Amino acid sequence: MSKLPAHIRIIDVGPRDGLQNEKQPVPAAVKVELVHRLQAAGLAEIEVTSYVSPKWVPQMADNHEVMAGIQRKPGVRYSVLTPNKRGFNDALPDKPDEIVVFGAASEAFSQKNINCSIAESIERFAPVVEAARAAGIAVRGAMSCTVGCPYEGEIAPEKVGYLAGLMKGIGVQRVDVADTIGVGTPNKVQKAIEATLRHFDIDHVSGHFHDTYGQALANTYAAMEVGVRNFQSSVAGLGGCPYAKGATGNVATEDVVFMLNGLGIETGIDLDKLVDAGKFISDHLGRKPQSLAAVAILNKRAG
Repeated sequence: MSKLPAHIRIIDVGPRDGLQNEKQPVPAAVKVELVHRLQAAGLAEIEVTSYVSPKWVPQMADNHEVMAGIQRKPGVRYSVLTPNKRGFNDALPDKPDEIVVFGAASEAFSQKNINCSIAESIERFAPVVEAARAAGIAVRGAMSCTVGCPYEGEIAPEKVGYLAGLMKGIGVQRVDVADTIGVGTPNKVQKAIEATLRHFDIDHVSGHFHDTYGQALANTYAAMEVGVRNFQSSVAGLGGCPYAKGATGNVATEDVVFMLNGLGIETGIDLDKLVDAGKFISDHLGRKPQSLAAVAILNKRAG
């Protein structure tokens, strides 16, 4: 237990990663309210929206309206996904604190997702990263399929290290080790993180785990055992991956916070307010939260 971090920082990706694949349009006002509820619950980092073509991701077409509608809270970092220079230029007037670029540790996934090789994807992002850094905007790199790919199967740690090295080379400041399809187990996750640590220090590495096979909390714990102190999760367990058949949502922020509370690890997050935020967006979507902790707490309240 003494090896575990005393404090964990959580990035909630629900407003962006969680909602991007929802078929029913979610009004900008609802997204803004979700961000407000998350920051009121104590989230210090929120991934808000993305600047991609509305043709490909119609749910994010209201990015300007959402960013303009947020009443920013001091000390909260608001990040956005920018897939290319055009996306970055579109995002710039909205003053994000951080932009996110992405790459895959799987060549097949890179081809299916963005129609180019891993190396080519990094070349595309280089001018985006350069422009962001010049503008004083932080840059995070999302590394997908770090333990498994729907097309290639298991991913070797060396491939993760290769991607991390490429991202470091273009000026990315921190990276996410993402189990995009949720097939990771603790030992595989630790190896992927260890490969990443050859290029980034522990403060600049975060874990991003999907719960497809029920391993996300175990993987979170395993990542903490090797020193990771930053994690991404999604309120109410929202989200999935459009290019990974059968991949269910991100691990629910409520479940992560419940576990960390039980371990005596500080997050700065009010679990009750977080559950309320998850219920708010779940009610709008017409379904129950995909968080076991949230459902249990809501049932207890009702009882």
